[in-house]
Amino acid sequence: MNVSLGWLGAMLGQELDAADVARRLAMLGAPVEGIEELHRDLDDLVIGLVERVEPHPNADRLSRCWVNDGTDVREVVCGAPNVRAGAKYPYAPVGATLPGGIKLSARKIRGVVSHGMLCSPRELGLGADHEGILELVIDAPPGTRFVDAVPLGDTRLELEITANRPDLLGHRGVARELGAALGQPVKLPAIPGAPTDGPASRRVDTRGSVGGIEVSIEDREGCPRYMAAVVRGITVGPSPAWLEARLLGIGARPINNVVDATNYILFELNQPLHAFDLARIRGGKIIVRRAEAGEVLETLDGEARRLSPIMTMICDAQGATAVGGVMGGAISEVSDATTDVLLECAYFDPKRIRATRQALRMSTDASYRFERGTDPDAMPEVLRRAVALIRAVAGGTEPEGAIDVYPSPARPRSIFLRPSRVGHVLGVDLSSDEIQRLLVSLGFAVAPKDDRLHVQIPSWRPDVTREVDLIEEIARLRGYDSFPLELRPFRSSSVPDDPGEVRKRRIRELLTGAGLHEARLSPLTRVDHEAAASLANPLSADEGQLRMSLLPGLVAAVERNWSARVRDVRLFEIGTVFHRERRDALPTERQRVAGVVTGARTPAHWSAAGKTDDFDRWDLRALFGAVAEFARVDGSLRATQRGWEWLASHGDVCGEARVMDADRPAWAADVLGFEIDLDIAERPYVQSVALPTTPAIERDLALVLPGALSAERVEETIRESAGALLERCYIFDEYRGKELGGRSVAWRLVFRSPGRTLREEDADAVVDRVVVELKERFDVVRR
Repeated sequence: MNVSLGWLGAMLGQELDAADVARRLAMLGAPVEGIEELHRDLDDLVIGLVERVEPHPNADRLSRCWVNDGTDVREVVCGAPNVRAGAKYPYAPVGATLPGGIKLSARKIRGVVSHGMLCSPRELGLGADHEGILELVIDAPPGTRFVDAVPLGDTRLELEITANRPDLLGHRGVARELGAALGQPVKLPAIPGAPTDGPASRRVDTRGSVGGIEVSIEDREGCPRYMAAVVRGITVGPSPAWLEARLLGIGARPINNVVDATNYILFELNQPLHAFDLARIRGGKIIVRRAEAGEVLETLDGEARRLSPIMTMICDAQGATAVGGVMGGAISEVSDATTDVLLECAYFDPKRIRATRQALRMSTDASYRFERGTDPDAMPEVLRRAVALIRAVAGGTEPEGAIDVYPSPARPRSIFLRPSRVGHVLGVDLSSDEIQRLLVSLGFAVAPKDDRLHVQIPSWRPDVTREVDLIEEIARLRGYDSFPLELRPFRSSSVPDDPGEVRKRRIRELLTGAGLHEARLSPLTRVDHEAAASLANPLSADEGQLRMSLLPGLVAAVERNWSARVRDVRLFEIGTVFHRERRDALPTERQRVAGVVTGARTPAHWSAAGKTDDFDRWDLRALFGAVAEFARVDGSLRATQRGWEWLASHGDVCGEARVMDADRPAWAADVLGFEIDLDIAERPYVQSVALPTTPAIERDLALVLPGALSAERVEETIRESAGALLERCYIFDEYRGKELGGRSVAWRLVFRSPGRTLREEDADAVVDRVVVELKERFDVVRR
């Protein structure tokens, strides 16, 4: 939406800086997309007083004019028929540059030298009229700069207005926001020549009359409120310079004083109006009703529109005269011969207007505002100002007060606001006084009530419906940049976090702490499996199926790193996989976590004596087990030929860890990968364990294992034989040598009793018992 900076300044009673206004509006939620300084190319023009006019001796359609430019009287040749002695016009002297880059010089026209030119609106970029010179009705003396005498030097702002803020589609709404930020009250600028008196409006329930016209509402759903006023004895003609300047400043085209007056109110107060030629209203009636099927109306743009019952129409006694909220009809259009007008000010249902606009495939300034919602409570004020403006620019009188047909008046809306809730949501404690000050500056009425604030919502803010909306208003006006930058403890809701999200957050913390980077890969891939779900219209053959596992995508990412000669890669992904039980069934989705590591276990460092070790299978086993524990997957780890798998408590395999197949260059290390199903995980829980009050005793047990015996079976026997005193048991070393005839695996055993301090002989007795049991079962001996 285009906004005039000068218009805003007039409402706030001060000059405004465009850059400052743009910054403030952006912080308030209405960013400025463009700033354009208007009519800076008219700086060379001055006010010229024509003292004498004579016919051109060599041309019938030209005249010789003697123009006083404040310093001298200069002869100018002019072709406009409306130039007359004693009138003032825009004068471009020799050397001036006109819009478009044309620089004037003294020029002989049919034998007479013209020193400059008198300008038409088209030549100044102020309109399309080029037949007549722009006559100025002003008190400025000759020689005054044109942009100083005529309020054209303005700055146009292009605002981005969201659909939930219809109040910002008028200058008063934007000024209200700026006024709250600047601490300035908003006052509508005075209308030059406006009458100070006028009859009061009259409210009726269903029907009433004004100026001999009976007004009634039959479609109360589509038009809850309709006001009409009659102005008699007007003269339709050009608008005064100040009114045209206001409209030109926002890019609107002046038409005539009556239409310009309604457009001025539209852009100032965000209320569309429509003027009917009173003499062309048939039967002395205005009826607001639904359109009849097959009804046709020629609108102001000259198009015959076929109507439907979803549309709200403004009709007279013989038929439709306007499409309510969208466009008027040609049958009642105001023309140069109009002397009496009926001025309409209405509120239309936004949904109905949107449906009508879409059905007719047309959009107007009126429909744009009505379908977002106008302010029904402001209509009496709007109509009073519109009537005063029409009487100021077109003359006329208002014999009786406007009629206000309002069958079901809306009740004011109110919300209770808790100051404690404001601090809870924003993370900053604000006093009740500051909260009241901020809301009152935006037009809200606030009254303290116990430990809450009773807030009455102004009618121009239909978007404010909840307590949190008021909190947003407080934050917006206080300034988002005024809140602390550091992150503070907060909870904006009493609803607990989703258990699945808690689980994934814990896993992310574990894996990123272990040095892995999270990857986000496409779920589309190429799967050579009959259970894979295929897309009906894939983008490519390589992205034709939904993935059944996360690991292939991670391995492919490792290979891409290898192609860039990156050897050390650590990646993980938490994502969705898809599996289809039958060809005619939809795929099921499951959440999984997968990770891959390859290359050096630790980053290279100058302090290392030699080459750092690469990740091995035992690193993978530890990472796999830790992820399963953090994910709360109930089950146990079981060794396989290629690695390990996680066996869930119900017996199904829900995860695996192994050496991955990859297109590995000679200088790269093996890719070790794991994947676990998260959908079978238990609900995350928090368990409190008291710190031990007794000391522990540690023993290292190195055993020689035959080649076919797994360390897992040995550890199960250790735990079973050690009994309740064994607190922890884990492998910390492995050695292989020909002299052993197998391999040596060393466990660290940690013993503790919760009720007493263990003695050394207690731990030794348990270790001896474990060694005897291992010898009898597996023929395993201590090293």
